[in-house]
Amino acid sequence: QVHLVESGGGLVQRGDSLTLSCQADGRVERHYGMGWFRQAPGKEREFVGGIDATGRRNYYADSVKGRFTVSRDSSRNAMSLQINDLKDEDTAIYYCSVDQWGSGGPRGLYRAWGQGTQVTVSS
Repeated sequence: QVHLVESGGGLVQRGDSLTLSCQADGRVERHYGMGWFRQAPGKEREFVGGIDATGRRNYYADSVKGRFTVSRDSSRNAMSLQINDLKDEDTAIYYCSVDQWGSGGPRGLYRAWGQGTQVTVSS
């Protein structure tokens, strides 16, 4: 079983930057990719970015390309999400997960979820 904890969310101003962190513990296999998702009020959870097991390949949703950067520290099973130029539409609960298929892409096998961290963008 994999246990995930997200942190770093908060109330931020439009145009600010923010870094979210994810810590995975438990049965985290070496070949797992990792991904970030978000769920805005009244909307379904959506993939925003991820990284493969090697840390060399990233995937991003078109809506966040150029503003979001995913990185990981595989030695600690940790991942971060750097968000620049925050926009109103970035307001959501952000979740991280592990991709059992390894890619960290939007079509991976994500089964474990943390409680999420709330990001609220204020103008």
